[in-house]
Amino acid sequence: MHFNKAVLMNISLALALVLGFSGCTIILQKGRRTDIEKISKLKNDMSELQRAKDELEKRLQDEINNKQVKVEMQSKGLVITFVSEVLFDSGKARLRKDSYSKLDKVAGVLNTTVADLNVGIEGHTDNKPIKRSGWKSNWELSTARALSVLHYLSDKNVSEPRLAAIGYGEYKPVASNDTKEGRQKNRRVEIVILPKTEMTNTGAASGQDDSGSNQ
Repeated sequence: MHFNKAVLMNISLALALVLGFSGCTIILQKGRRTDIEKISKLKNDMSELQRAKDELEKRLQDEINNKQVKVEMQSKGLVITFVSEVLFDSGKARLRKDSYSKLDKVAGVLNTTVADLNVGIEGHTDNKPIKRSGWKSNWELSTARALSVLHYLSDKNVSEPRLAAIGYGEYKPVASNDTKEGRQKNRRVEIVILPKTEMTNTGAASGQDDSGSNQ
């Protein structure tokens, strides 16, 4: 199958725009219809995430202005970051009652604008060791907080098969733990809306090892 120059130029432009949003790598082989379909699906995914971003920024405008919440496109998907103090009391994993209305706004978008996309909930802490709260480590605390958000979203009719939770403890900081402000940024919960198009890493297009067997 041969492509004329205009078609190839349109494909290249679309790919550049999509990968600029996602930060991902997709492997193409010239002439394959499946590659054109893959680009089209990826464009649709990113457009869907952009609509969700616009809607979340509108619904969470007050929280964003007060620096309680951040909504941004990252390589892993659309990320809604809550400062932990907005959702939880210090050392606790039970959601504060005044956090419900904020999570309701997120659930509303998950159930409408991106109702077909999966959602990961990530818990994070600073590097201060656990002392009096009863948790064995920051892993347990961050995981329990992620699960609390997961269960709340489930109770708000976000489909359970779409949801997953993980706790990273102190090991994925976004700021220095040497300052109070940095530690506050690191204590967070991230709700990640994942693009559904499967991406491939460079050099790993087939999903097989050298022997040809599936992993």
